[in-house]
Amino acid sequence: MTMPNTQYSMTFATGGLLYRESLVVADLYGELGDWDAVKDRILSANLLQIRTPSGARRIYQEVSLRLMRLTPDEMALLRRGSRQEQCYLLWLAVCKRYRFVHDFAVEVLREKFLGWDLLLTYEDYDLFFNNKAEWHPEVGRAAPSTRKKQRQLLFRMVREAGLLSQDNRILPALLTPRLGEIMARESPAYLTVFPLSDPDISEWLP
Repeated sequence: MTMPNTQYSMTFATGGLLYRESLVVADLYGELGDWDAVKDRILSANLLQIRTPSGARRIYQEVSLRLMRLTPDEMALLRRGSRQEQCYLLWLAVCKRYRFVHDFAVEVLREKFLGWDLLLTYEDYDLFFNNKAEWHPEVGRAAPSTRKKQRQLLFRMVREAGLLSQDNRILPALLTPRLGEIMARESPAYLTVFPLSDPDISEWLP
């Protein structure tokens, strides 16, 4: 299992889940099978429809670094799956890319779900942030304005993934059999980034 880096990268506040951009990149990678070729095509033709070249490079880099974390089976399902499956896979990709997001998903989102405390608040995030900052100096170095943006973007990503309602109620993940099997085959631990009960997770275990 490829877990996020041991240090926390706090550069995740870029564009939310990036659903449309991710599908453009995933489809082109499925066609070309080479990340360098994908990058050249994306940037030369402005396929992401970003106004400036620097912005296009930044968004492409973020999307590609997330998608590179997915297995071939996950990438294939991202291209052909339902929108819900796609959003779950993009959430998984973010959690693989960023240990901070991964740990928030496991330690806050899922733990609150398991305890039937379904309201996710900014106070939950702030408590998690402050706890991590005690042990990870790279977390505490974030400026207040950056911290606020990161908090907003993380809530936005959870909402775009279909795991949080508009009034910040945690929604149970509704994994399809094929998605659950693909994820469990890679590592059952990745199922814990979703609001799922232990019996739900056990359904996908070999």
